Amino acid sequence: MTTLPLVSIITPSFNQAQFLEKTIQSVLGQDYPQIEYIIVDGGSTDGSLELIKKHQGRLAWWVSEQDQGQTDAINKGFNRAKGEVLAWINSDDTYNPGAVGEAVKYLLENPGFAMVYADCNFINAEGQVIGRFNAAQTDYRRLRQGYVHIPQQTMFFRAKYWQKLGPLDPSFYFAMDYDLWTRMAAHAPIKYVAGKVWANFRIHDLGKTTSADDRCWPEMIRVHYRDGGGFFSLIVAKYYLRKIIGPLWTWRINSNS
Repeated sequence: MTTLPLVSIITPSFNQAQFLEKTIQSVLGQDYPQIEYIIVDGGSTDGSLELIKKHQGRLAWWVSEQDQGQTDAINKGFNRAKGEVLAWINSDDTYNPGAVGEAVKYLLENPGFAMVYADCNFINAEGQVIGRFNAAQTDYRRLRQGYVHIPQQTMFFRAKYWQKLGPLDPSFYFAMDYDLWTRMAAHAPIKYVAGKVWANFRIHDLGKTTSADDRCWPEMIRVHYRDGGGFFSLIVAKYYLRKIIGPLWTWRINSNS
């Protein structure tokens, strides 16, 4: 009988009490038996601490203290993690039932892959589905070209690659996940599991996607140049095109929320 691997899930949290309970429930409600759940709160003052304490008996570890932001919180959580499989779910997003078990099953059946991911719903502040983040298969070459297509909420990756390539770069506010995916994809394949919807990406007024989307692509370009890319490349062309159409996309998402 194969022993199921421990999955360590980190939730970075700061002043999102209105959504945090749903996030916690979506992790603790998974039917996968081997989950180590860690919450790293940045010193919230909005009632988040009370919610965390409510569930502390089922948490492997938690802390509430001032930190240097989301990236620092995730790194702090993974420094405590003991799992063979790692993931993080933000304090305003949620997993769908069965997501963890399905991801682990795929990793067990495909030992050569560093990471798996699936599709993701867009939900509004009230939790209503307002759209679909349709993921697609990508790889190192396409990531370097700006074809990301990975909903961060759905990714599960092997801890050995974190141990080799981590931690997240704290100088990134938005593209720390893209940077990690690019580093992992340079060492082993990553795989899109089609037809599965593993998580829900909440769109709301205070979310990073709506408040700071203009910081994502400049950071991706920084990864591109750092890794030897040149100006005359597809990702740079996409960056300038997105500067034109990006505001229209953000308006379209927000108008549905």
